[in-house]
Amino acid sequence: MFTKADIEKYFIAEKQESVVFFLTGVIAITVAVFFVFYYKTHFAKGMALPLVAIALIQLAVGITVYRRSDRQRTDMVYCYDLDQARMKKEEVPRMQTVIKNFATIRWVEITLAIAGLLLIFFFRQNALQQLWYGVGVGLAVQSILMLIADFFAEKRGHEYLNGLKHFLRL
Repeated sequence: MFTKADIEKYFIAEKQESVVFFLTGVIAITVAVFFVFYYKTHFAKGMALPLVAIALIQLAVGITVYRRSDRQRTDMVYCYDLDQARMKKEEVPRMQTVIKNFATIRWVEITLAIAGLLLIFFFRQNALQQLWYGVGVGLAVQSILMLIADFFAEKRGHEYLNGLKHFLRL
């Protein structure tokens, strides 16, 4: 049975994960700054590049999801009791798009992780190419972290969407 508590649970979990995304971005930028200004090696500078690039995405996603989660939660709890047609018209298609986007994002993250692993493999023993080795390490780490976080977000999204569909008899 899909209840208002399930709606609350979904959006609260989304908000909590957005904080984790944001903090991961902050940590990645902090590590990158530390690498660039303390270690000052080609490897450290190379690793800093993807750490910062992906951290900017993490910060943006974290802030965006955090800011909209409470409004979405209260809107859907309201709709549960008073406007199920709106849930059917707006929330189900929105969640279908979210789930579809997760598939695309997953392939991008897998591709970036593979690219990072290839850079690690090809440049790990070449002292003159430590910048690319660092890029590979940073890219692999950040991509794998995003892949793991998005796995759980997608799983929650599927459960929420299936609950909605069952509740609305779709």
